[in-house]
Amino acid sequence: MPSWLNQGGFLLNKEIPSIGIIGAGTVGNALAFRLMLAGYPVTAVFSRTPASAEKLAARIPGCRVVNSAQAVTDAADITFITTPDSAIRSVADSITWKPGKNAVHCSGSDSVAILESARQAGAEVGGFHPLQTFAGVEQAIENIPGSTFALEATGELLEKLKNMAEAVGGHWITLTAEDKAAYHAAAVFASNYLVTLVKLATDLWKTFNVPAPTAVQALLPLLRGTLHNIETIGLPDCLTGPIARGDTGTLEKHLYTIKTKQPSLLTVYCEMGRHTIPIALAKGKIDESKAKQMESLFTGSIKGD
Repeated sequence: MPSWLNQGGFLLNKEIPSIGIIGAGTVGNALAFRLMLAGYPVTAVFSRTPASAEKLAARIPGCRVVNSAQAVTDAADITFITTPDSAIRSVADSITWKPGKNAVHCSGSDSVAILESARQAGAEVGGFHPLQTFAGVEQAIENIPGSTFALEATGELLEKLKNMAEAVGGHWITLTAEDKAAYHAAAVFASNYLVTLVKLATDLWKTFNVPAPTAVQALLPLLRGTLHNIETIGLPDCLTGPIARGDTGTLEKHLYTIKTKQPSLLTVYCEMGRHTIPIALAKGKIDESKAKQMESLFTGSIKGD
């Protein structure tokens, strides 16, 4: 455990930076609240929607609503720009930065290059992205502990951001500017496309007259079990199902049914299957001959053979 934390996660070191928040949306609210609980003074918030800023400030003792992004920066050591990604650069460009100040954005896909105006003025710049899904403020606050933060910074600011990630109960990795797009695309695969896959599964349930809400409730324990297996058993051994077994007979039944009842899903099913074959090989339950057999089955179905 870091020496500057006690067992409750609160900072013991009194020489800690003050925090300002520009953008009082879901991420801004959750980050401010968790940093406050960890002992960081959140001193000021600005939002283009005053009501949002007032709501955030109301739950953070000592935080005041200010009337400009500049006022946030003037009042804080580290300014978090938690606006939508498309607005970060323009917000940073609108502020008169000074040496000794720190500008940090929370974009997953953008590098610190969008904070270039702050850097040129002598401020330190960084990225601090929570690898988490934030559907609402309360869910975001609950989900932050245990999450990993992607950090992009150097020197003293990087160390401060590492401390912050740990203080809110998280983990951290460091990225370069070249890493950000691949990192964010991976998050889309793991989170956003999981939602898409559940939607596609419910489409198949509709073919036997089960409505989507009922299908989701039925599938949730399966999803939870899969996530538990990923966490406790790990890749590749957590893989189950017909590809893991090399069960081409079952796959042929699937492909026939999808072609007949939901043909729009055929290509997706086959492409997912093709990407699953190497995982099954790594698990060691199938051999190269069976892998080639399944590859041919999926490729032929996509081509219409």
